[in-house]
Amino acid sequence: MTRLRVEVAYATPEKQRICEVSVEEGATLYDAVLASDILEQFPELDLESADMGIFGKVVKAPKSEKVREGDRVEIYRPLQIDPKQARLNRAKKQS
Repeated sequence: MTRLRVEVAYATPEKQRICEVSVEEGATLYDAVLASDILEQFPELDLESADMGIFGKVVKAPKSEKVREGDRVEIYRPLQIDPKQARLNRAKKQS
């Protein structure tokens, strides 16, 4: 069976990690994350509730969406503040 090379990325405000993994053709985003050492680097990460995507596009079903050669699987942290509210707060500070 063909192997695919993909990257898995995760970042916190303190550190980031991007690791390259080799997975079998037909592997999902979730499979790629499990094949990486991201969970060892970030043990607090909860994959069941974390949003995932490929190159900045959120994937609704990471356990069924297949990866392709060269994909970068990204694990997203929950937002601390709504982006609209953050813009409003910045605008208030500037005025």
